[in-house]
Amino acid sequence: MINKNLIYEILSVVEEIPSGKVATYGQIAKLIGRDKNSRLVGKILSMSEYYGDYPCHRVVNHAGRLAPNFENQQDLLIAEDVKFKNNGRVDMKNYQWDCS
Repeated sequence: MINKNLIYEILSVVEEIPSGKVATYGQIAKLIGRDKNSRLVGKILSMSEYYGDYPCHRVVNHAGRLAPNFENQQDLLIAEDVKFKNNGRVDMKNYQWDCS
């Protein structure tokens, strides 16, 4: 079972991602001090609807690929003016959240 404090720690970082920007699973894992747990971040985000309304659509993989089975993720990002490359991936160079 996953610790609820960890769940809310991850979701609180996701909540900080500004509109029009994206973060990676690895970036979020690093921000909570769990550099090697990007898959855990993905697992928790896949269950986020049980914990409230969070902008999980702003989280993509390191190459800008969208989450599998998140059908309206691209539409939500486009509505925030996030641009995609011709290969269907987020333009990470211009839209990745600089949280430093």
